[in-house]
Amino acid sequence: MKDASPAKTYALHIGVIALLFALNFVLPDYHQGLFARIMALAVFAMGYNLLFGYVGLLSLGHAMFFSAGLYGAGLTVYHLGWGVPEAFVAGVACGALLALAVGVLALRTSGVAFMIVTMMFAQVFFLLILYFAAWTGGDQGLVIQQASRVISIGGASIDLTNSTVRYMSALALFSVVLLITLAIVRSRFGRVLVAIRENEERTKMLGYDTVANKLAAVVASGAICAASGAAYALLFGYVGSSFASVQYSILPLLWVLLGGAATTLGPLIGTLFMYYVTDITSGFTSAYLLIVGVALILLVLFAPKGIMGSIRERWLGWLP
Repeated sequence: MKDASPAKTYALHIGVIALLFALNFVLPDYHQGLFARIMALAVFAMGYNLLFGYVGLLSLGHAMFFSAGLYGAGLTVYHLGWGVPEAFVAGVACGALLALAVGVLALRTSGVAFMIVTMMFAQVFFLLILYFAAWTGGDQGLVIQQASRVISIGGASIDLTNSTVRYMSALALFSVVLLITLAIVRSRFGRVLVAIRENEERTKMLGYDTVANKLAAVVASGAICAASGAAYALLFGYVGSSFASVQYSILPLLWVLLGGAATTLGPLIGTLFMYYVTDITSGFTSAYLLIVGVALILLVLFAPKGIMGSIRERWLGWLP
């Protein structure tokens, strides 16, 4: 990857944010709602990409971090009557603390063993949700009422059920996480993570504590995924056990691979691509998964590094 001036790189990302902001005023209601969902889940993919793309750690347990944020925010609102800001912070904190605990144990392994251990932790988390169904709602989940999703600031009220407010809230979260992710990957810490991915033993020889850096990456990744989950619960008013299933850990991996691993904009592009291919094809046939599968195979064959990864390789080598 060729390095580019910070001004050029940040201008690109701010331009993407500005484009998403402008789309709010031209998109039909259906697509406005779909884009809000895509931006919220793209944050989930960005958190996954930080660990998988930049550190090279393949996890099958990130659904538990997303769900920790989902339930951390949802349950505090539903059972404790907390406000939206406090619930969001609680969700992020739950994800970060869980990531710290899981990271300390899982990082004793590497490679396939790391993948299996994270999958096992995710399955335990999923079963705990089902076991404590009296609190979590079990398979049915919980619906957060509209009155609980209103932010009161002074005398004004911000209703997260309003389509425009929901879109702008999702955009605000996406923008903050995108710029934070960009700052991380361009920092010294980000360079160390890439060095660990490329050759961990050599990175150790250079004097870096690779375990501490990987643990910091796991916690940062978990916190970002939890922020996505907390936002999803508060914006769309539902928490459910399906979000904690191991299968849900595969989705961010798929989105990252489609968009381009180790690219800051890849998670958004991959999530957008997957959602719209599924949405469009399901409108024509009940066998839409077959068409989606063929589209994914073609993309992997002709763009093995993902959409943004291939663009960076062929034309724009300075893309982060």
